[in-house]
This record gives sequence, C-alpha cells and structure tokens, in this order.
Amino acid sequence: MMRPARSSSARILIAQFSVAQVLIAQVLVALLAGAVFGLGLSLSGMLDPARVRGFLDVAGAWDPSLAFVLGGAVAVASAAMLLRRHLRRPAFDAEFHLPATTPIDTRLILGSAIFGAGWGMAGLCPGPALAALSLGLAPVALFVTAMLAGMVIHDRLAAPQPGGSQS
Repeated sequence: MMRPARSSSARILIAQFSVAQVLIAQVLVALLAGAVFGLGLSLSGMLDPARVRGFLDVAGAWDPSLAFVLGGAVAVASAAMLLRRHLRRPAFDAEFHLPATTPIDTRLILGSAIFGAGWGMAGLCPGPALAALSLGLAPVALFVTAMLAGMVIHDRLAAPQPGGSQS
C-alpha cells in the first residue's frame, strides 16, 4: 500500500520534534488513554459480566445503570469530534485518521448480530474483556482466547482481500 506524500503540516510536525520524540509522545498518550479507559471500565462495573447481562436483559430484571456509561462515552466523543473540527491536525500526528463512512450492509448487520449474541452470552465485549484479564479469572482468559481465535478465523476466511474480492 502506497503512503501519501507528507503534507506541509507533517513537515512542520517533524521540524518541531524528532521522529523519536513524536513516537514517544504517541505511545505515552496511548498509554494514558488506555489507563483512563481501563479505570473507567472498572469503576463503572463494565468488567462484571453479571452486571452487563443485567443491562442487556431489557425484558427481565433490567439494570439501566450502564446506560450512563454509554451516555458518558457519547458525550465525551461528541465533544472531542466538535473540537477536532477546529483543529488543523492532532498534536502528535500529521493528520486525523478517521474511518470512511460505510453503508449499512449485510456484513454489518450479520456482524452486529454475532457480536450482540457473544456479548449477551458472555457479558463481555472486547474492551472490557481485555481489561478484565487483569482480574486473573480463567473464564475471562478463555473468552479472550476464543475472541482472538474468532478474529483470526475471520481474517483468514472472511475478510475482504486486497483488490476488493473475497475468498
């Protein structure tokens, strides 16, 4: 895959800081963001599969408390996206790396259904599962192993191949 030529803001970024300094800053920001994310997951109860299942059980003993976690995430992300519109580039990169808008298609709907089934059965989704590894619980380790196996199977069998064809 060819990389686009560096923009003038990228040249300014590198002129102000060495490549090593930029990489160190990116790693430190990622570590800080991960620590904040993990702390938030722990504090909110998202690491407790029973609590997550209670949130997902809208037809039974529904526990709406995790809706505040979702609301908080949407509020923070919305504020960050509004701020991004006023910035020329991020602090430690030449450009923002945003996903392209994609249509709602069969793959998305099927993937969402499979994800939802796994989330409902296990009470864990990928982020909280990785954070819950810190608890040292065997069921969480098995879940993460199975999740990674599912990702590998997808990448080997179902992922779009370069050039747009699927195998």
